[in-house]
Amino acid sequence: MNAIDRTPADLLRSALAADPARPLVTFYDDATGERVELSVATFANWVAKTANLLQGDLSAEPGDRLALLLPAHWQSAVWLLACHSTGVVAEVGGDPAAADLVVSGPDTLDAARACSGERIALALRPLGGRFPHAPEGFADYAVEVPGQGDRFAPFAPVEPDEPALAVAGRELTGAELVEEARAEAARLGLGPSDRVLSGLGWETWEGLAAGLYAPLAAGGSVVLCRNTGGLSEEGLARRVADERVDLTLL
Repeated sequence: MNAIDRTPADLLRSALAADPARPLVTFYDDATGERVELSVATFANWVAKTANLLQGDLSAEPGDRLALLLPAHWQSAVWLLACHSTGVVAEVGGDPAAADLVVSGPDTLDAARACSGERIALALRPLGGRFPHAPEGFADYAVEVPGQGDRFAPFAPVEPDEPALAVAGRELTGAELVEEARAEAARLGLGPSDRVLSGLGWETWEGLAAGLYAPLAAGGSVVLCRNTGGLSEEGLARRVADERVDLTLL
């Protein structure tokens, strides 16, 4: 944990400098059987490409509001850190009609059409696959992101005291987000290399902290699980053992 980090993007940079090869996000979808493991370096590469898409092709600027209509998912984590890298305010479950741009999963496309700005759709298919046919009025993230640059530099510095995240009626600046993430990591007893298994939704700060920000702030990692309703106790215990989980939050 680096005390000088003041934004979530700083936390990711510190994780990359400390150990780029270690796992950061491991994702399971128990409805599809998908498992994806992203090292710090791989995750940071996805973030850089997505931030370049945001800043370049989508012309997003610091202070713009992005309605993020995605479930707890590894690609959602990428979008959150891309927003933090560009100074765009990520509004989790935000109102598309009031947002400057919207990022939607396949189940929220109708609601996302209320956004008058840029619209990006994610199929949320295994391995980041694209839609068979891009939804009308949306750019397909899986089509747009691969050609983006692997390194990102913001056009303007991202200020830690500017808004960074809105969720469940709370709005946090970058500095507040880092402070809250560190506090949650301490409350959960997380330290460097600890692994958290989280099946919590991301519609609340507590779910976001458990599934992303607290492990990142602590220098740990997360096993992010979606659609765990059909997972047996034996299956969960096997996953906890296989993934060397230190803390389980469901």
